[in-house]
Amino acid sequence: MLNLDDAAYLRRIETFANDEVTPALAQVAPIEADCARLRRMGAELGVTGIEVPVEHGGLGRPFGLRAAVCQTLARADFGMAMSLINTHNVAQKVVELASAADRDQCLPELLTQGHSACTALTEPGAGSDFAAITTRAQRVEGGWLLNGEKTWIINGRHASWTILYAQCGELGNRDGIAAFLVDLRSPGCERYALDSVVSQTSMGTGGFRLTDVHVPDVRCVIEPGQAFRAIMAEINHARAYVAAMALGMLESAIDAVRAYGTQRRAFGRPLSGHQHWRMTLAQADTDAAAVRSVLAETVRAIETLPAKDAQVQRLAAQAKLLATQTAHRHLPRLLHALGSHGLSPQYPIARHCAAIHMASLTDGSDEMLLERVAALG
Repeated sequence: MLNLDDAAYLRRIETFANDEVTPALAQVAPIEADCARLRRMGAELGVTGIEVPVEHGGLGRPFGLRAAVCQTLARADFGMAMSLINTHNVAQKVVELASAADRDQCLPELLTQGHSACTALTEPGAGSDFAAITTRAQRVEGGWLLNGEKTWIINGRHASWTILYAQCGELGNRDGIAAFLVDLRSPGCERYALDSVVSQTSMGTGGFRLTDVHVPDVRCVIEPGQAFRAIMAEINHARAYVAAMALGMLESAIDAVRAYGTQRRAFGRPLSGHQHWRMTLAQADTDAAAVRSVLAETVRAIETLPAKDAQVQRLAAQAKLLATQTAHRHLPRLLHALGSHGLSPQYPIARHCAAIHMASLTDGSDEMLLERVAALG
């Protein structure tokens, strides 16, 4: 349950989503300049510092507000929600793990200046099998040399900073993986954009190649042997906020269809006067309520239990499964309830239909999540 201050803040985010994000990104190919402007506005509103402590320039608020902000932003655009929250995640890690000098350099850029950041795990040959990464970190005098490639990274095409995971030991050895804070403007970093039949512009999807990129010892922020376990613990939070985003997309589709049904007439009466049409909406609304309930329970568990607690792991997996599968099932039906108008940029449903596939692949596929639920009993 959000307190009054958090509820007021969420209304500001809703205004930002409705008045700024939706008009800018409700198009087939968003313009990067618009995305950069929205990232700056989001940072100025505090989205990139929701859980960052006040003494470090953030809002110092709980995970529940982060999930609610994700849900609200995704109603307008899933990609922008993911872009801003991934920068937030790095800012949080910088506070927890970086040196005072690096905090002073990095945090102002991420919290107020609109720079983006990313977490770099995925590689051309390693996705869900995180232990198989081949980006290498080699010890040299005073630090490390990084060589390798990361791809399909949110914010990868424009991020200034990354928490990058690399292998310090034998390939395939999960205990050899460490995490490094890397300035992607350093010599030896070559970035590129990634697009598909679904535009990835607002999400900033891209990759980068590293050739003898030097990082000092102090920027090895998670030592070998600890990084694999750290990322596995953090993934529960990610699964929960992705579930919130899926719910937000479904809710916005329901609202759009409900409004359309009162305005559009067919066979002498509004669409909402036709029983079959109403049932499509009612079923989506009912299933969204179930997602909302599971998500609320997940948020409570995350806020009150240790990150590695079995209940947190199970609920996070279940919330993401339920939310993405429910959205997958209902978004196409809701689009059809609008007829050909559902394909118009003025309605978000076509974009949400594409985005929910990306959401399903993020932070664990359905098969991985089902296996996690089964293993936890």
